[in-house]
Amino acid sequence: MDLDGPLRLGPAEDVFRSQAEQLILAGSTLLAVNLARVSDLDSSGVGALVRVFSSARRAGGKCVFFSPSQRALMVLKMVRMDKILQICEDEAAALTSF
Repeated sequence: MDLDGPLRLGPAEDVFRSQAEQLILAGSTLLAVNLARVSDLDSSGVGALVRVFSSARRAGGKCVFFSPSQRALMVLKMVRMDKILQICEDEAAALTSF
């Protein structure tokens, strides 16, 4: 999945969660989420990332985030989610982790 723009409370966060949940329910339990174009991230966006990560694990799969923008990485580190979520430097590393 390629995210583009701010991942904040509102439509963007809702769409991301909904699309990820649909993929998981359809049996696609290995998710690689590109954060390179995420221009901003708030607590709702972080919550959405955690929910998708958890949903994939509950379904027996895995969710990996890769290429975080500087802003996204800063927020994830600030709330220490970089220690919980699997964040890879690039797409190749994310796909290798499966």
